[in-house]
Amino acid sequence: MSQVKERPILFSAPMVRAILEGRKTVTRRVCKPQPSANAHTTCASGNPMGAWWETGKDIIRCPYGKPGDRLWVRETWYCDHFEVMRGPYLKPDDLDIREALEDGTLVYAADGLTPYEQDQPTWKPSIHMPRWASRILLEVTDVRVERLQDITEEQAKAEGVRLMRDGCDTWVGREGPGNLVTPWLTAKEAFSDLWNSINGPHAWEANPWVWCVNFKRVTP
Repeated sequence: MSQVKERPILFSAPMVRAILEGRKTVTRRVCKPQPSANAHTTCASGNPMGAWWETGKDIIRCPYGKPGDRLWVRETWYCDHFEVMRGPYLKPDDLDIREALEDGTLVYAADGLTPYEQDQPTWKPSIHMPRWASRILLEVTDVRVERLQDITEEQAKAEGVRLMRDGCDTWVGREGPGNLVTPWLTAKEAFSDLWNSINGPHAWEANPWVWCVNFKRVTP
């Protein structure tokens, strides 16, 4: 019986909110390195090694694990405890996680801020979040390899794009300047825009091979 492994994974605040609201159940991450143009690509969902592709003697396994493995989410955070703030972010012996969450000692940017708090340079970047401060644990349910633009409409919705209902029709949109919402006709269009905003202009048009990692929440 193989051992369940835990790995960290970074998510932005909007994606954290989508996970907590149950709107996001899959993430796509660019395969590094990319297969060559003549590479033989194998989709091995459920394979004990996880999804992988190979070129010649090279075998690239998914860095996010295989079905059954777990991912603990790293997000922007802050802990109002002097021992934590002076680093290296070790958990103090006198810090009770449950109490810290309840009294606001341990907080997360994804939960929303007041304007005053936004002006304070206290937030710690997600990359610096230690395991003990993570509040979200995910279980990998499926791993596969595919081209980015092969995403389906249902999978685009599962990526957590924001849905907006207008009359009897379902539209997809994102908040822009002044909290205005730009509508799209499909979730796939919205996801392509989201992908470009994260990965840079023309990233969608590049159509890279991506790891598609489906997951379910274990905690909270």
